[in-house]
Amino acid sequence: MKKLFAEFFGTFWLVFGGCGSAIFAAAFPELGIGFAGVALAFGLTVLTMAYAVGHISGGHFNPAVSFGLWAGGKFDAKDLFGYIIAQVLGGIVAAGALFIIVTGKSDFETIGGFASNGYGSLSPGGYSMMSGFIAEFLLTMFFLLIILGSTNERAPKGFAPIAIGLGLTLIHLISIPITNTSVNPARSTSQALFAGGAYISQLWLFWLAPIAGALVAGFVHKALFDKE
Repeated sequence: MKKLFAEFFGTFWLVFGGCGSAIFAAAFPELGIGFAGVALAFGLTVLTMAYAVGHISGGHFNPAVSFGLWAGGKFDAKDLFGYIIAQVLGGIVAAGALFIIVTGKSDFETIGGFASNGYGSLSPGGYSMMSGFIAEFLLTMFFLLIILGSTNERAPKGFAPIAIGLGLTLIHLISIPITNTSVNPARSTSQALFAGGAYISQLWLFWLAPIAGALVAGFVHKALFDKE
């Protein structure tokens, strides 16, 4: 249960901090943090919670990471379901908190996209479904390679959260214009449930592409880079 609570709170912080920065601060009048600020916020959520609770649960905070670590031989299949449920619930609760805050604004009219992920007309830059799939697949694959490599027993100790956090920052710098950056099905699900409509109908891509990329990374790392 400690591991599941760690995953719940870690994913909560990722969604609340990352999506919250996109909702409240990205385009704030005159002093918005922009794409770069949002990218850094996502990286900082993972970095901080990896140090805070990573020693308890492994610091996945993302169903794709759990699948990738399983494929890489670093995570037991029997724990997958519990971790994914905890991650999705953590994201949904965080999105609920963001919703309450957003609707409390004096001139509130609509939550809009609510930092949700999308392709086509829902892509910030108007990128196609194929573009979104390729981006999410490749970026999640390299995210898992960073995670598996930096946490390997032969890697320098204590620095993995920094590499992982900076890796996630770079991923967002690349792909916010493409899909608003997922690489995390729990993060995508939490926001889509509140944004509704077409965001929910496109949610499949933000489960399929990240998990597929993570699985490939896990198998590649195990075959090519892990200790024999």
